[in-house]
Amino acid sequence: MSDAEQPPVAEVRAAAEAVKAALDRHLAAVENRSGEDDPAVYQAFNELATAAENYDELLYERYDEVTPFEIPGAEDSLPPYTGPEDPSALSVLIRRDYTVARPDLLLGQAERVADLHPESPGAGLHAALGVLFGEYEPDEIASRHREFGLEEGDSTLWVAATDDPPEPGEWLDAPFEGADPQSVICRFDVSAVFDDDPEDDVRPAHRPGLRGHGGEAEDEIDEDDEDDEL
Repeated sequence: MSDAEQPPVAEVRAAAEAVKAALDRHLAAVENRSGEDDPAVYQAFNELATAAENYDELLYERYDEVTPFEIPGAEDSLPPYTGPEDPSALSVLIRRDYTVARPDLLLGQAERVADLHPESPGAGLHAALGVLFGEYEPDEIASRHREFGLEEGDSTLWVAATDDPPEPGEWLDAPFEGADPQSVICRFDVSAVFDDDPEDDVRPAHRPGLRGHGGEAEDEIDEDDEDDEL
């Protein structure tokens, strides 16, 4: 890296001072917390993580050195939990992203299904996707995505607690509108940003101190079945 590309020494030193100040604020918030999920502690934690990450980046750019700290990113953090301690119902929220890598395979599979079901819509990628997702469950498409000409992108799974299940059909028009991160017990993320560390392709995030939050769920996922399950 040339000198022109390196951040000024003063900028690196200022980032170090910002980390020190964030450490003091975090310790003060922890010492004065009002409870296990004190929002002041959560805010101080995020500020410390941001300051430390900024310092680590500048240190590397200027001196080609790193800190010994692993800063959790947004995918590893959850806001303070405000849901019921002993939920009587839960919602499992899943998002999976795909790209259409082989339109020919996608169209071919849709035509095969449409031949079996004459009432299915006509040709075209838009209609083909409607045919396939109308015929197959999302979990089956996830496990067979290559057969359908799809390439996997990021995915996330949230397990959210609630006191009472919603009335049947009331959320179908806006299925994700009421998703509250503060009611999430645990989540599991799969993303291309983790590719530098193959062992971390699945990033579980859970809340310590709450019963059943993550430990058992994480252990039950077999490494060979991670892609199929998530």
